[in-house]
Amino acid sequence: MTNKLLWSSKSSNTLIEDFIKKISNYTSTNNYHKIHEWSIQHKDQFWDAIWDFTKIIGNKKGAVLKNSHDFINSVFFENCELNFTENNLLKNDESDAIIYYSEQRQTKRYSWKKLKEYTFKLSYYFKNKGIKSHDRIVGVLPNVPETVIAFLATAQIGAIWSSCSADFGPKAIIDRFKQIEPKILFVTDKYYYNNKLINTLKHVPTILKEIPTIEEVIIVPYSEKKQEIKFNHVEWKKIFLTNNLYDKFVKFPFNHPLYILYSSGTTDVPKCIVHGAGGTLLQHKKEHQLHSNIKKNNKVFYFTTCGWMMWNWLISSLASQATIVLYDGSPFVPKIDHLFKIAEKEEINFFGTGAKYLDFLKQNNINIKDNFNLTHLKTIASTGSPLMHETFEYVYKQIKSDVHLASISGGTDLVSCFVLGNPIMPVYSGEIQCAGLGMDVDIYDENSNSLIGEKGELVCKTTFPSKPLYFWNDPDNKKYSKAYFEKYPNVWHHGDYCKKTSNNGYIIYGRSDATLNSR
Repeated sequence: MTNKLLWSSKSSNTLIEDFIKKISNYTSTNNYHKIHEWSIQHKDQFWDAIWDFTKIIGNKKGAVLKNSHDFINSVFFENCELNFTENNLLKNDESDAIIYYSEQRQTKRYSWKKLKEYTFKLSYYFKNKGIKSHDRIVGVLPNVPETVIAFLATAQIGAIWSSCSADFGPKAIIDRFKQIEPKILFVTDKYYYNNKLINTLKHVPTILKEIPTIEEVIIVPYSEKKQEIKFNHVEWKKIFLTNNLYDKFVKFPFNHPLYILYSSGTTDVPKCIVHGAGGTLLQHKKEHQLHSNIKKNNKVFYFTTCGWMMWNWLISSLASQATIVLYDGSPFVPKIDHLFKIAEKEEINFFGTGAKYLDFLKQNNINIKDNFNLTHLKTIASTGSPLMHETFEYVYKQIKSDVHLASISGGTDLVSCFVLGNPIMPVYSGEIQCAGLGMDVDIYDENSNSLIGEKGELVCKTTFPSKPLYFWNDPDNKKYSKAYFEKYPNVWHHGDYCKKTSNNGYIIYGRSDATLNSR
């Protein structure tokens, strides 16, 4: 049975079409599935073309891919160098780089010029404190502009970032950060969710006792209202009173560690997944520009916290010179349709959220299209859990009829997607449109046979740049190998039940393994 056709692209002005023209020397077809086949059969040509097309700033030299037949030990762009933050701060004008809203109706705006200045001031502070390449800097923070600045300054000097959402309890924070021995902790003084004030500072003494490597705590205020703090700390604002800047972009190896994300730790302490600067940047720019049609000066929103990989994915939109729109708090405060009010006001082009948010709107039969002008909205993205047929149809009936609905799926493990949207392909109810370019996705049965039209295990048969560099404290890659390669040797087993449809789309049915990963 073929699922219902809901949308077909009417535009010929997409970045993926521009890319297809650029690679005409390699492949003359316009058929996406044939181009995808080329991208996995000729990874060196493909990823080299992605570097050039997305205009990565760096020194590109040497082989694109080594050890291609050994998944864990494969290496992309081994001799290349770049600075992740440099690639995210390409503009330097007074237009908006970050727009921020909260459920408490706070708003902030950071221009590109101000974002760069604040990043340079904070990186100067880090350097002055003796922070070096590979040192860990961590945050327990809400989704605010200060979190972005802390991350970019960390990456600028080659230190490693890691964050937990402000709603994490002390045990969850300690279980994660204690393993990686950070030197600096950023923490917010408080935050709000569903109009409830939560004091985050009460956990800090316990965190400091359990993680003795933390040398300094920097308090990021949620609002202007101050409160008594009974431990040694530095106030965020004081760091920026100086005129001292560290404005150098030292280039680090392509596979330099960028940040550490975590498995959910349902059976043990969370595994610490180390992702690389170059692989993350390259993969995100591919997904943003080719699969999401995110262009310079677009406005990109994703409803997320700093404990979910979609935060990392959102921030990298800066590398495409897009404006990022942050939101902190409940999406239903002060009203159930509050996020679309922001989308209308800010003329958002890309609106990302979790499937459960869209399900909730559908269950309450919320009419968005008749109450908001969403002329500028081109793409709605959904992830976090499978998007049901009925919710696909709700989006087109009640939100916007002419919009690219991109259901996407990947995870913390690859800080990106295996299957996702495509702005030049049709959208069918209940289906993810395609496998990502360069991603050798298949559906296996228990005996490693490929399946079409039947449920099986989602796998990736060959390597990709945003695979983890390594797991922290896993020198022999034992945890790494067990996590992904135990079921099918040298083939990435993702742990999702999935079906490939007759439309060459994908339907995710949920987790197939007993241990859930945060995704």
